[in-house]
Amino acid sequence: MPTPMFRSSPGLTYESLRRDFRYDIPTRFNLGGACCDPHDPDSVALIGVDQSGRASPTTFGELSEVTSRFAGGLSRRGVERGDRVAVVVPQSLVTGIAHLAIWKLGAVSLPLASLFGPDALAYRLEDSGAVAAIVSSENRSKVEEAVPGLPIIEAGAQFEALCGGDPIPVADTAAEDPVFLIYTSGTTGPPKGALHPHRSLFGHLPAFELYYEFAPQPGDVIWTPADWAWIGGLMDVVIPAWFYGMTVLTAESDFDPHAAVELMIEHGVTLAFLPPTALKMMRAADVDGSGMRLRSIFTGGEALGEELLGWVSDNLGCAVNEGYGQTEANIVVGNCSSVWPVRPGSMGRAIPGHDVQVQDEDGRRLIGEVGEIVVRSPDPVMMLGYWNRPDATDQKYREGWLLTGDLGREDDDGYLWFESRKDDVISSMGYRIGPGEIEESLMRHPAVAMAAVIGVPDDVRGQVPAAFVVLRPGHEPGENLAVQLQQHVRTRLAAHEVPRQVEFVDDLPRTATGKIMRRALRER
Repeated sequence: MPTPMFRSSPGLTYESLRRDFRYDIPTRFNLGGACCDPHDPDSVALIGVDQSGRASPTTFGELSEVTSRFAGGLSRRGVERGDRVAVVVPQSLVTGIAHLAIWKLGAVSLPLASLFGPDALAYRLEDSGAVAAIVSSENRSKVEEAVPGLPIIEAGAQFEALCGGDPIPVADTAAEDPVFLIYTSGTTGPPKGALHPHRSLFGHLPAFELYYEFAPQPGDVIWTPADWAWIGGLMDVVIPAWFYGMTVLTAESDFDPHAAVELMIEHGVTLAFLPPTALKMMRAADVDGSGMRLRSIFTGGEALGEELLGWVSDNLGCAVNEGYGQTEANIVVGNCSSVWPVRPGSMGRAIPGHDVQVQDEDGRRLIGEVGEIVVRSPDPVMMLGYWNRPDATDQKYREGWLLTGDLGREDDDGYLWFESRKDDVISSMGYRIGPGEIEESLMRHPAVAMAAVIGVPDDVRGQVPAAFVVLRPGHEPGENLAVQLQQHVRTRLAAHEVPRQVEFVDDLPRTATGKIMRRALRER
């Protein structure tokens, strides 16, 4: 097993962790091989729990062999080094095999959420130039509609057949070679693909170890209900855990608070990544966590607040460490409550290995004042750049700092406090939702002339999308039409992007240059 970056010891402090930290990143490194091939072949890599509750273990030896065989199958299907291959499968053994095999081949995986509709899939598949898609049976028709003629490998017999051939050696890749492409939403224009290299793993490891209170430890089992198509599910949980030879738990069923507790008790889960929405649902359901073995919960996406932090401690009996990052530069701020105290409402401090500040528009560091949260570059957790968007990549940086587009403030002790999204991105249930994609989808409905989308506060989700719609002549506003527009977005994009409120207006507030003034809509 690789040596952890940190070890817990008496007298350890935040300052000593930062002072003594050094990265050791090899020049040649393949993330796919590193996550399964070096480990004890008899140790359990994954426990898969199906809808009936039946658990099926997979060892690292089995994972190593099947990923090398599937890499060979992909190669024989014509997938080459550097090609993008989409993975449109809910969290499962198939999803893990697909990513590791693609990486072993030297290709680039494209995680896509099962909740995406045909329009959302079409843009990402076409923009990335994906040469094939690995899909679950329930996602096949959507992918076929999105990009007719795209080669598809369906989970089941077709997938298993490609796993039955000869294995191929792990590609000799540089740590800087691309390994996965994840699309992130912005406020204007279409989503952008953040391209990450193999060395991205090393940038994730400091936060992984500290969020989870010095993981790995003997007997650790980690679980998250988050989709592995999200960088949080994939890189905050599964891939670092497998790099360290830890056991990952996955379950097919949808999240239910009481079922989640039963699942964690039955399988001895010690570490969990639970988005704030999940924790709020557990509190609302008044779950009994007395039988759990949890050591730490990692969460992020919105501040929990003192009340919810207290509830987790009292009812789930473990540390809860909040964190912050984004698809372009993930998990760079956070807490390790056994080393430095948590300040309710704060995101925590810059994780060792990352330099995070709040700056004004001239690049001056601010203490106690609101400014933009920035991350020093280079940093191993950072993307190589936006796919086919050098202009957008350039705009993301300023004089050696990555601009997050988020506003916050830093206190005298280095704790960071989130204030708001600078670029109008909606934060809902841990997802970053770009209003532009929803607006474009609404505009495709024959009744819609113009549309603008903003985020509005929601007690459970943090924020939800709300739409302001100007109708075409001949169409009358009403509840039935509002429901039709919501269903249109649900089927074309994704359920979490559905506007929870639809307001019909005669016109939209705009600037002199014609840009929609979302700020004016929020003030309404």
